[in-house]
Amino acid sequence: MHGVLEMARNVNRKILLTNGAKATLAENILTISGAKGELTMNIHNSVNTSIEEDSILFNPKNLKDKTSVSMTSTMRSLALNMIEGVTKGYEKKLEINGVGYRVKVAGSNLELSLGYSHPINYSLPEGITADAPTNTELVLSSTNKQLLGDTASEIRAFRPPEPYKGKGVKYSEELIKRKESKKTA
Repeated sequence: MHGVLEMARNVNRKILLTNGAKATLAENILTISGAKGELTMNIHNSVNTSIEEDSILFNPKNLKDKTSVSMTSTMRSLALNMIEGVTKGYEKKLEINGVGYRVKVAGSNLELSLGYSHPINYSLPEGITADAPTNTELVLSSTNKQLLGDTASEIRAFRPPEPYKGKGVKYSEELIKRKESKKTA
């Protein structure tokens, strides 16, 4: 049987701070700043973190504890997402399909017409920006990958795509498996 540490390949790998990203660590709070903004994360108490001039290293406090080793890899992945977010940013595209379905962007508010008797007004969370190139496309962008995914999921949940005509809100890369409608004899 393999040891816990042998299975975790990312435990001793450094994360390089690229594209002008800077990191600071104070009382188990990691702060990463870059050209697009600043993000913070609480470090799990079973993970040791050290910062050198151009890299971050995460190590488990107890090599025999499975939770400590797995949380080390999780913290490493979250830090990588933060570095990419503050240097490049993230973007999520949504498509709105259906007759009369459309979106309007006004600052941090969205007005979605999705076939209901009333338009849906959605206020974007802080840190998310929206753009509508056409009235059936919505582009969300942010430095925080998790917040962006949650926001896109909430907007999609207002009218998920249905399998017969494909009407609704879907991610641009999402494929909807279509069903054939019932035939009458």
